[in-house]
Amino acid sequence: MMPGRSPDAVAVPLALEVTDLSVAYGKVEALHHASLKVPAGSIVTVIGPNGAGKTTLLNAVMGLLPARGEVTYEGMSIMHTEVEARVAHGLCLVPERRELFAEMTVADNLTLGAFPRHRRRERGIGDDLAAVYARFPRLLERREQLAGTLSGGERQMLALGRALMARPRVLMLDEPSLGLAPLIVREIFRIVADLRRTGVSILLVEQNARAALQVADYGYVLETGEIALEGPAQDLATNPKVVETYLGFSGKTAA
Repeated sequence: MMPGRSPDAVAVPLALEVTDLSVAYGKVEALHHASLKVPAGSIVTVIGPNGAGKTTLLNAVMGLLPARGEVTYEGMSIMHTEVEARVAHGLCLVPERRELFAEMTVADNLTLGAFPRHRRRERGIGDDLAAVYARFPRLLERREQLAGTLSGGERQMLALGRALMARPRVLMLDEPSLGLAPLIVREIFRIVADLRRTGVSILLVEQNARAALQVADYGYVLETGEIALEGPAQDLATNPKVVETYLGFSGKTAA
């Protein structure tokens, strides 16, 4: 992805496209005609305040919530595709709560990430496990430790590692920096940037706008369920409204 370009300004196929997606909880519409694009091999971020609808967006794309609109994955509509089938096709979500199996070991959690592949009798699972341990040496050190005893940063690494065991082509991350110390946040985002180099396309939902815009190619600002702004991440990082609202400086100071 070339800096300063919109997601569809270059001839890059789209890994994921969301068009006019709306989600309602009863009579309250939490997401209103949201549209976004994730070019293959790129990192696209969605930033915004609490309650803006960011998690709702990811859950709807994953098929966990009923929605109106269109979700296209690698050129194919998946609006009527079951969650398990979406995972099997390479769409994977790492939720905000991480949702690990606390009473199981690190190694068992990772193995469960490849369970659909086991059922399909796929090869290479052992090699992928070795690759996850190489990417996250701390998980190798703690492979026999219960997941519930890990630190926050280690739990996030385990959640990422477990997702990678499914061999995703599009990885959706919901607030990966939530509750982590600044040093660990930097490490997590370094890992996210490194994943892009392996060819994984990433849709990153974050409240930490500064870190998200530093790592992303393109960004969207979601406010009260609607896309309020979009543009190349570098441009959003210097946009006066984004600077004042999400980066903690006045426009004058940032300038």
